Amino acid sequence: MCLRKGVTVEHILSCAKGGFPSIRHNEIRDVSTQLMSEVCYNVSIEPDLQPITGEPSSGAASAITTDGARLDITANGFWGSRFEKTYFDVQVFNPYAPSNRMSSLSATYRKHENIKKRAYEQRVREVEHSSFTPIVLSLTGGLGNAAFTCYKRLASLLSVASIPSPPTVNTRPTIQGAGVEAILSVKRDQHYNTTMSWLRCWLPFSLLRSSIVCIRGARSSRGHLLNWTCCHGPSSPRIKSAHSHLCTLNF
Repeated sequence: MCLRKGVTVEHILSCAKGGFPSIRHNEIRDVSTQLMSEVCYNVSIEPDLQPITGEPSSGAASAITTDGARLDITANGFWGSRFEKTYFDVQVFNPYAPSNRMSSLSATYRKHENIKKRAYEQRVREVEHSSFTPIVLSLTGGLGNAAFTCYKRLASLLSVASIPSPPTVNTRPTIQGAGVEAILSVKRDQHYNTTMSWLRCWLPFSLLRSSIVCIRGARSSRGHLLNWTCCHGPSSPRIKSAHSHLCTLNF
């Protein structure tokens, strides 16, 4: 557990000690990347953005303009042809944090999506000549509007629901549009509703596992054991209550 005195459940779910929020983020990023690699081209994790060399900046003050900036995922052919690149950035926020709990959940999703867009969208569009999609989720399993649309698109690419009529023996399917789905959806002999149901199960349960780890996990640094006598042990009634509450949330 976190060694801070008077620790609350809200703090536990957001505390960076032990690296649990990063594990939660990386789980969503890695599995999303793996699924995109089945239906997209040139998929990579944490690609470096090109440095800004004299381009006029007309974006928001919060825009990221430093060298070495990176986004979580890049993929070609997600929203268009194989040459159209899209950058994705994942964020999993805690709806119980003090900065979020005073707003409605829908407003919180919009806030975090807009933060991501102000930070990266103009740079991706004008320097990388690509599109940008923020993937914002809450740790209770919900999706922002952009993330929901993104995973619907991913499910359609992975499924066979939108396959056109099969080509003849001597004809190759076209590469653009439904042709991509026709070529690569053969890997998963599933209809769209089956694939989307799987995604809707995988996302909440993945977030649930990581949230339980945040509550129950030992926040020791690598190579150093945690001294349980100086913090709340895992059998603390308060931690047991938080664990039970989290497991009964409506995911």
